[in-house]
Amino acid sequence: MTLYLTGLGLSDEKSISLKGLKKIKSSKEVYLENYTSLLQCPAGDLENFYGKKIMPADRSLIEGDSKEIIKKAKKENISILIPGDVFSATTHISLFQEAKKNNVPVEVINNASILTAVGITGLEIYKFGKTASIPFENKNVESPIKILKDNLKINAHTLFLLDLNPEENKYLSIREAILYLGKNNIKEMVVGCARLGSENFVVKYGSMDEIKNANFGKGPYCLIVPAKKLHFIEEEVLEKWKI
Repeated sequence: MTLYLTGLGLSDEKSISLKGLKKIKSSKEVYLENYTSLLQCPAGDLENFYGKKIMPADRSLIEGDSKEIIKKAKKENISILIPGDVFSATTHISLFQEAKKNNVPVEVINNASILTAVGITGLEIYKFGKTASIPFENKNVESPIKILKDNLKINAHTLFLLDLNPEENKYLSIREAILYLGKNNIKEMVVGCARLGSENFVVKYGSMDEIKNANFGKGPYCLIVPAKKLHFIEEEVLEKWKI
């Protein structure tokens, strides 16, 4: 029997790969990890399309009670569905390791990730530096600023992932992220993004003040600070997103 870790991509129930869909249909139980990101459709749409009952899996189940899932996977196929790609959030590597330690076969089915979807901005993927997350409670948080400054020193782009709590429908907004940067004396051109990978994605480029006051609709969101020196193609594409 096997534990399947399946990336769902960034949009809706149809973003699943054919391989991932096949593994879901062969599984006795299917769980949806619901705390690291958000799909652009309700769980009911997944159930209707996959033809399977899908159980929500919060952080406590995936990280705290993972041994129960591993135990089940010793006897039957179990699928855990993960928005985006399986390992875009580091929380899932522990589940992978736990299964391996218990001699449970694990199969990973990859999919699209925010880490690659940002390419639609025109910024070259290989020029991104270290990624940083900005949490809800960020008054005394310094690490995202340090990461940004380190990336700027090597002329690398910085991707900020903005905090979210899908269970409570809470998302750190692009405006809040920019206010955080401003309080830390950051003054850069920025790219705001919402719902990348979906049909109704939004990308906007401009000054921090311009982007801070722009309308991005619902989350999830991310914010990018481009490197100081850009390739001319990067500049051309960014201009298409400029406010």
